[in-house]
Amino acid sequence: MPDNNNFSPQKTPASGERPRVLIVDDAPENLAILFDALKDDYTVIAARNGHKALQLAAATPAPDLILLDIVMPDMDGYQVCARLKEREETRSIPVIFLTALEEEESETHGLSLGAVDFIRKPIHPTTLHLRVKLHLELLQSRRRLEEQNRQLIEAARLREVVERITHHDLKGPLNGIILVPQLLLEECVLTESQRQLLKIVEQSGYDMLEMINRSLDLFKMETGIYDFRPEPVDILSVMRRVLAEVASMVIAKDLQIALLVDNQFPRDGQKVMVMAESLFSYSMLSNLCKNAVEASPREDVINIGFERRAEVTISIDNGGEVPEEIREHFFDKFVTAGKRDGTGLGTYSARLIARTQKGTIDLDTSVAGRTCIRVTLPTSDEAPDELTAT
Repeated sequence: MPDNNNFSPQKTPASGERPRVLIVDDAPENLAILFDALKDDYTVIAARNGHKALQLAAATPAPDLILLDIVMPDMDGYQVCARLKEREETRSIPVIFLTALEEEESETHGLSLGAVDFIRKPIHPTTLHLRVKLHLELLQSRRRLEEQNRQLIEAARLREVVERITHHDLKGPLNGIILVPQLLLEECVLTESQRQLLKIVEQSGYDMLEMINRSLDLFKMETGIYDFRPEPVDILSVMRRVLAEVASMVIAKDLQIALLVDNQFPRDGQKVMVMAESLFSYSMLSNLCKNAVEASPREDVINIGFERRAEVTISIDNGGEVPEEIREHFFDKFVTAGKRDGTGLGTYSARLIARTQKGTIDLDTSVAGRTCIRVTLPTSDEAPDELTAT
């Protein structure tokens, strides 16, 4: 047996790293017995005192199981176990006490400190091996259950948010958005421009209703099971619909919108074609434009640009800076700042939609005092300069 505090880690060439077992005993002959009993199936590391055991337990990779002698000088096994259970990084490691003590009180005390088992000395290798195997299997089962539980909690949280948005935040107000324009169109004498504005409101309401009905698709996107079916979409037309939707917010803050296609003002009827899904493109751009309007200082200019290269790049540039502390997590779920009722799902869903549509989305804060979001989407084979009737 090596004359140091560690045995050399044992590897299985075919399967890689094996379960790690830390053995702690001040007697070299006891360490040798433990090592010989376990070396063929486990990576065995060893310590001859409590201080070294605590160091090895907190190291990376951590041991999966600790065999701990009770009677040791300086720091006994009870003290070592207590410190292991006090520390967050070592609390979950199972501890099996090794002892020659016969008193029932010693076993009761050890279990009260968090040990999972006791093995009496002298050590019988077969018994030792079976007990270690049992507790490692229990550990793996517990880890699988913890991971499944984490996934279930996360899925339940997502469903809760979606249901809240669906049944409370959106469907209630939609009744007015859809019904009031219909009543005004039927009962009031309106100019043609007023009628067009009401039709935009009505159509926006139906678009929102459709998005609600398809909210489950966002969950499918997140889990990678969404059936993406791209088609040619005039993304410039989608953007115009979004801008019509946020027009009242723009007017209220006395903002200006500068819309350019390849650094030029778009022509009447001009198209910018991408391969995407129209509804989700609308949802993505709506989230991003509303964020830009809300973040912009009064009397600011929001610059929206379309660049057609190998892909179509859509840039939305506005005044106001994203707080530095959330920049790295800007597109993460539930991340929000400065919004009392913000869910932190707007930019997250925008990234989800962009990636599902084989595109990208990025945050650019390189210009002081401004924020720019860039979205790329695959181009469509349909001619981008095709004009529609005006």
